[in-house]
Amino acid sequence: MNIPIWTGTSTFAAGQTPFGFYDNQTDFRNDADKVADFCARRLGYPLTDIELQSGSFYTAFEEAITTYGNELYAFRVRENFLSLEGASSLIESNGQIMKPNMGGVVRISQQYGEEAGVGGTVTYYTGSIHLTGSVQDYDMDAWAEANTDIIPGDRIELKRVFYEAPPAITRYFDPYAGTGTGMIDLMDSFGWGNYSPAINFLMMPLNYDLQVIQAIELNDQIRKSNYSFELVNNRLRIFPIPNAVSSDGYAGHMFFEYIKESERQNPYQDGLNKITDVSNVPFVNPNYDEINSIGRQWIFEYALAISKEMLGYIRGKYSTIPIPDAEVTLNQSDLLSSATETKNALIERLRGYFDETSRTKLMENRALEGDYLEKELNKVPYTIYIA
Repeated sequence: MNIPIWTGTSTFAAGQTPFGFYDNQTDFRNDADKVADFCARRLGYPLTDIELQSGSFYTAFEEAITTYGNELYAFRVRENFLSLEGASSLIESNGQIMKPNMGGVVRISQQYGEEAGVGGTVTYYTGSIHLTGSVQDYDMDAWAEANTDIIPGDRIELKRVFYEAPPAITRYFDPYAGTGTGMIDLMDSFGWGNYSPAINFLMMPLNYDLQVIQAIELNDQIRKSNYSFELVNNRLRIFPIPNAVSSDGYAGHMFFEYIKESERQNPYQDGLNKITDVSNVPFVNPNYDEINSIGRQWIFEYALAISKEMLGYIRGKYSTIPIPDAEVTLNQSDLLSSATETKNALIERLRGYFDETSRTKLMENRALEGDYLEKELNKVPYTIYIA
């Protein structure tokens, strides 16, 4: 079977590439035949036959553009993923300016807010338990099983217990009872004793108020059984031991806040239509019409390397070709080694170019430029003005 090879001319039409990513783009259609001619001439045509067809060159051209786009968008994802994660995956990222934001940093720091009770994504629930007279220990796991909808194997974790003495400020000044500050006689000496204490009082310096509050708290802590609690393995022990104040033996309610351990340990957030990893960042194949001359030159060279690789595999089918009284050795190994070396060099060059234009590198260069400019301006002689 005599399969036709490159004849020196071609006419591109849509449908002649494997995927058709760029078949309908004007510049791709205009450059396809030029790239085929460029690759064939670089491979030795017309001095030697090129065992490729126009479709082979079109395939190399399409793959080169796709590889260029993959490298470009992989760089942009690496550069911006902390800001991209959690964003909508329905908005195409091509042509969008990536604005850095604190969303990723906030998500990372939310776990500290959850523990401190000042933020995060874990729900704080409220509950209460009857305090029973003369009962000091309470099993919170048993309470959770009886009063919450936790699943088997889950537990609650108490985050805050509201079991404390009334604040000292409530005993600092009682205007209706006329007690607390011990200043009624002092107010009488100023002639204010005939006024209602609910609307008239003697204002003292703030440091005095703080000292009185501290004195009340210290007195309660030393002379009275202080209000506190211990929590070990979800068994709550409270101090002082409650005293029964009702006929049913209850000493009131104790309120608390808690979380479910399963919710805190759940690492997943709603990922519906959101960017969750590098695989679903909504970049699509690049528009060849919008790639500048720098990118196109790289694409031409990479297409040539792919064409060289394909030709090497084809010529490797037969290492030698017999001719009258001799044989011709084909250059398969040279083509393959050259193609591999060229492709690796082009990828490294492209990645290096992208790294040099990264946000960090550009900011470093700008700072360095500012330092040099400042040094240069310092060498300019200052003009002396004489009034």
